[in-house]
Amino acid sequence: MKTSNALLFILVLLYINASTEWPTHTVCKEDNLEIHYKSCDPQQDFALSIDHCSDIATHTFNIRAAMVLRHSIKELYVKLDMIINGKTVLTYSETLCGLGHSKLIFCGKKKGEQLYYEGPVTLGIKEIPQGDYTLSAKLTNQDHVTVACADFTVKNYLDY
Repeated sequence: MKTSNALLFILVLLYINASTEWPTHTVCKEDNLEIHYKSCDPQQDFALSIDHCSDIATHTFNIRAAMVLRHSIKELYVKLDMIINGKTVLTYSETLCGLGHSKLIFCGKKKGEQLYYEGPVTLGIKEIPQGDYTLSAKLTNQDHVTVACADFTVKNYLDY
């Protein structure tokens, strides 16, 4: 029995190592709005959820996010690209953690620490653009190393 358990364990480890992509996760799915994401970091996935899709349209909504940091965050930068039909149509970047200003509570966290946030988020936009598109998000630190990245698929048919 022990030999078969050991063999099964080895096969599971080999399968995990052979996998090249993380699964697609559903952030939320309601009648007129769906948001899914897939980590684009081959070495790390993360967890993200929103209480209700419809709350996003209210500008402030509650999320839960968690991951274990593979890299320290002294400085943190975000770059977002909106992609429609394979073409980048909008790019946005911002410093989230830096010398003299920290917009996030986890600025200063070190490698190996758990990052967990549960609470309100405000996007600062009036509405989510309608249609089907991809939002590519990449967080990098002071060493230009990827802390986290994901491709979000958004399908929005809400009437504002």
